[in-house]
Amino acid sequence: MPGKIIIFDTTLRDGEQSPGASLSSAQKLIIARELEKMKVDVIEAGFAISSPDDYKSIQDISSALKDTTVCSLSRAVEKDIAASAGALAAARHKRIHTFIATSPVHMKYKLRMSKDEVVSNAVGAVKLARGYCDEVEFSCEDATRSDKKFLCEIIEKVISAGAGIINIPDTVGYSYPEEMGELISYLLTNVKNSHKAVFSVHCHNDLGLGTANSLAAVLAGARQVECTVNGLGERAGNASLEEIVMALKVRFPKIKTGVDTHAIARVSGMVSHMTGIVVQPNKAIVGANAFSHEAGIHQDGVLKKAQTYEIMKPEDVGISGSQLVLGKHSGRAALAKKFKDLGFQVAGDKLDAIFAEFKKLADKKKKVYDEDIIALIEKDMGRRDGFELKNFEVHTTPSGSKGKVTLKKAGKIFKGEAAGDGPVDSVLKAVEAVSGRKGVLTDYQVKSITVGKDAQGEVRLRAAFGKKVLAGVSSSTDIIEASILAYLSALNKLELRNIKT
Repeated sequence: MPGKIIIFDTTLRDGEQSPGASLSSAQKLIIARELEKMKVDVIEAGFAISSPDDYKSIQDISSALKDTTVCSLSRAVEKDIAASAGALAAARHKRIHTFIATSPVHMKYKLRMSKDEVVSNAVGAVKLARGYCDEVEFSCEDATRSDKKFLCEIIEKVISAGAGIINIPDTVGYSYPEEMGELISYLLTNVKNSHKAVFSVHCHNDLGLGTANSLAAVLAGARQVECTVNGLGERAGNASLEEIVMALKVRFPKIKTGVDTHAIARVSGMVSHMTGIVVQPNKAIVGANAFSHEAGIHQDGVLKKAQTYEIMKPEDVGISGSQLVLGKHSGRAALAKKFKDLGFQVAGDKLDAIFAEFKKLADKKKKVYDEDIIALIEKDMGRRDGFELKNFEVHTTPSGSKGKVTLKKAGKIFKGEAAGDGPVDSVLKAVEAVSGRKGVLTDYQVKSITVGKDAQGEVRLRAAFGKKVLAGVSSSTDIIEASILAYLSALNKLELRNIKT
């Protein structure tokens, strides 16, 4: 169904109601400016009566924004509406959004009002709001658990009173897509003056159906969707802005939004940072894994044709590109691509050899970083003609350590052992016992080059063999192994150059 969908962002109102997501007025203003740059149609900036800070936030945002409509939420209560009007006074484009519950459970236990009283309050609130501004939205709170005929009655009357936008909230995330679509169709057909208003939906995500319900409503004729960045909101949150916008763009391209999708990732990151609520890695559109591929089959497909495993371009949401995450499921094609990206030409037997080492490393680590790949290449450079570490053992007691190493050179196996002051000292002396070269460490540094408990440690050292001082560097998840490999790196330079000490 072709048409333009109004994107109503309530991150600063409903989204801020997420436990722990409180934002200062200064932070709200920053986010509002970014939402306007992203070309969101309406920003619900807050609930003016709820607190002085909310009131100030709405004031600040109203004064700052030029193109986007600024909205304030109000109960169907005179003081709420007056507060919203005051906070919105400076807005170039303003909207008062008033609501009252319409479901039997809310009317009986929360409001303690009859149907007639609810209708009377709703009509009065809309008329009062229209006295302050031309654009008034009315919401039937808990609409999806309300009687359909009663919804028709109250909606018809508030439209006649001046409401130009009618919102049908799935307040507790109770509905499912077919039901939501049927409800919107029913209301558009049975509310006599429905053609005089824009119908909207506000779907919560308690059953994980917020986005699906919103899309079903759009397909049934709703022309405004209320949503939040990253799906923030009460309890399980709201329909996610990025999911709504990209689902329409990918699956229903004739149904347009005005949103600049290239800003999605940036705004998502900003909201996550300011609220302190981290986006889950597998979150659709903006999660860290949304455009990442680790499985070898997937990586091979993406390298040949991105559309094999990607239904949208990462660049369309402001992400620089797909990421081939290197891990234990990755294949040769992904590793070869990573080498090329890092500026190394690796192919044939050399690729096979390093790939085997990569697999061993990937079994130890959840994720293999660029630094890990570079370390693998450096490790390979010295092993072809010099000493290669095959195995080592260290036994440490309070009185000292004993190290054993097994090295390979020119197809032959060599074993050596030695005692030392500590594990590193003992294994390096064992290497010297095999090589017949004695070195003195003039510098020895250890640092973490990747993050996490399974991080790789990098060892950089300088060893003096007589008058010749040579450097070595290597890395491993085991610092003792990294020390041996770094020492062999220096030692192999000595061997390969046939330097006498």
